Amino acid sequence: MGLRKHHSVAGFILALAPRSPATIKETMPNDPHADLLNLIATLSFKLGDFTLASGQKSDYYIDCRTTTLHAEGGRLSGLVFYDLIREHIPQAEAVGGLTMGADPLVSNTASASAWALADFAEIVELSSELELETGSDPAPSLIQGFLVRKAEKSHGTGRRIEGFLKPGAQVVIVDDVCTTGGSTITAIEAAREAGMIVAGVLCLVDREQGGRAHIEAAAAGAPFLSVFTASDVRAAHLALKKS
Repeated sequence: MGLRKHHSVAGFILALAPRSPATIKETMPNDPHADLLNLIATLSFKLGDFTLASGQKSDYYIDCRTTTLHAEGGRLSGLVFYDLIREHIPQAEAVGGLTMGADPLVSNTASASAWALADFAEIVELSSELELETGSDPAPSLIQGFLVRKAEKSHGTGRRIEGFLKPGAQVVIVDDVCTTGGSTITAIEAAREAGMIVAGVLCLVDREQGGRAHIEAAAAGAPFLSVFTASDVRAAHLALKKS
C-alpha cells in the first residue's frame, strides 16, 4: 500500500477499516484547497472603495493575514503550499518571503513538512506492526523557513535574512497577495544576494493586476504558481453570501 495518498495517520487507519459506502463518504477528509478558498472569501475579502498600497483604486480589498493568522487558515495554507512544493518544486530546501505578509505562510509551510515527515514515520511503523506493504514512496523532506527584512538590521549581526541561510540552496519565495509584485521581487533579490537559488515562487492570491508578469521576469525561468486569483475569491465570496 502506497503512503503518499494518506495525508495523516488517521487517514491511513481509516483506509484500513472495512466500512459501508455511506460511512466512507461521511469520513472522507475535506479538500484543503476548497476549504482555504472559503475561509479567504469569508475572512479576508471585502467589497467597497479602497486605495491599495500601490496607489491603485479597487472595488475590493483582500487582507490574507486574517486568514493565514487564523488557526485553521494557517494550517490549511501550510498544507496547500507544502503540497504545491512537493508536486512542482520537490528539490526546495526552504521557503521564505518578505516580512510580514509571508511570515505565517513560511512558518505554516515549514510546520506542514514536519508533520508530513512525522506522519510518514508513524505510518511506516504501523505498517510494519501490521505486516503491510508500505510501497516505495520516499520519506517527505523537511522544508526550512526564512524571513526577509525590509531593511538590514542596524544592530547585532546586521542580517537581512533571518532563519535558514545556506548559499547554493534551492528555495521557494512565498507571498500572500501579489498586486504589482514588488514585495515578492524584493524577497527574490534578497535571497539571491544571500547566495541562494530561487527555484520557484508561490502566491496565495494573485490580484491579476500585472504582478504575475513582473514576478515571472524576476524569477528568470523559475515557476510562479498562484493558489487562487482575485476572481476566484470574489466568486466564492458572492456564492457564500447567497447561500
